[in-house]
Amino acid sequence: MYELPAHPAYDALFNPTEEHRMLREMVADFAAREVGPQAEEYDRKAHLNRALFNQVGELGLLGITVPEELGGAGLDAVAAVIVHEELSKFDPGFCLAYLAHSMLFVNNFLHCSNDEQKARFLGKTISGEWVGGMGMTEPDHGTDVLGMTTTAVLDGDHYVLNGTKTYITNGIEGDIFCVYAKTGGKISAFVVEATAPGFSKSAHIPKMGMRASSMSELIFDNCRVPVSNLLGEEGSGLTHMMRNLEIERLALAAMSTGIALRCVHEMVTYAHDRKAFGQSINRFGQIQRYIGESYASTEAARCLVYNVARAVAPDIQNRIGSDAAKLFAAPIGKQVADACMQVLGGAGYCDEYQIERLFRDAKLLEIGGGTIESHQKNLTKDLTRSICR
Repeated sequence: MYELPAHPAYDALFNPTEEHRMLREMVADFAAREVGPQAEEYDRKAHLNRALFNQVGELGLLGITVPEELGGAGLDAVAAVIVHEELSKFDPGFCLAYLAHSMLFVNNFLHCSNDEQKARFLGKTISGEWVGGMGMTEPDHGTDVLGMTTTAVLDGDHYVLNGTKTYITNGIEGDIFCVYAKTGGKISAFVVEATAPGFSKSAHIPKMGMRASSMSELIFDNCRVPVSNLLGEEGSGLTHMMRNLEIERLALAAMSTGIALRCVHEMVTYAHDRKAFGQSINRFGQIQRYIGESYASTEAARCLVYNVARAVAPDIQNRIGSDAAKLFAAPIGKQVADACMQVLGGAGYCDEYQIERLFRDAKLLEIGGGTIESHQKNLTKDLTRSICR
């Protein structure tokens, strides 16, 4: 649903294998049948629909990138892009909760955990019994990751964590988190269970959009975490974080294209049906400009995102590609939602067509997972290093 007409040759990019095509069809059907009908309700409630989240687990999507032998779907970055795009056509807020769990926790944890840790934690997170998230951003340190002040000090067979993480998606419902803290001045990563002594959460932080996912602070007050919950070696957390950012940024970019696809479909349909001055409003040049430019920018963003996704894997680094994809695609959802609202006029500003919700949701994609300014910085740095040797 909400697919736009495209040349058949494009299908090799958007659905490169039959497995990808089947995945898209399954998620699109599920999203239309289960995700869409509950979206407005949970936007108002401003928290995660746990029952729906468990259904996603039953579909095998919570471990989309986890190998089959470990209980996951064993799929790639293109598959992750497909899932995020299809879910975001109906409820980007719910999709954000999915991303925080499947990408920020599960995929991240997969590549930096040992066999014993996988045995303890993967099963419950892939099934949906536990909701996961990641603790990186702090009240005074967002993009400036190296400036974080949360510390972890070894004390016998435990690390003692002190500090606060903020704007954490799935913070309220989360059972388990990948948390970054400094050990001896370097960043290390830990699995922190919600039951850990000294760990607590703030109340829900209200937000403009993406309301179907919760957001809160994670508070560590002499929080005791077993040594066995250290991910990798001390000081290796930054490497883990940077590796996972590539697929995270692609997933966020795909959320933007999902929003844009829905909005283009809505504006084309509305402009065909709506009459003014005795004819469909799609006969007016102003409306044609909104539709034509929205379609072109949406397809351009999709082509970039899917092309980059083919060149992102655990053993393939592509920061230039992932930064470029998110830099270009992140604003498209907001821009196209804005154009759609303009075409629909007062109807778009009201709840009926859900465009106002998609418009609110889209703004986060220019901020979360790296601001657009951080992508500009990264690209300048990486391109200079590559070209000006």
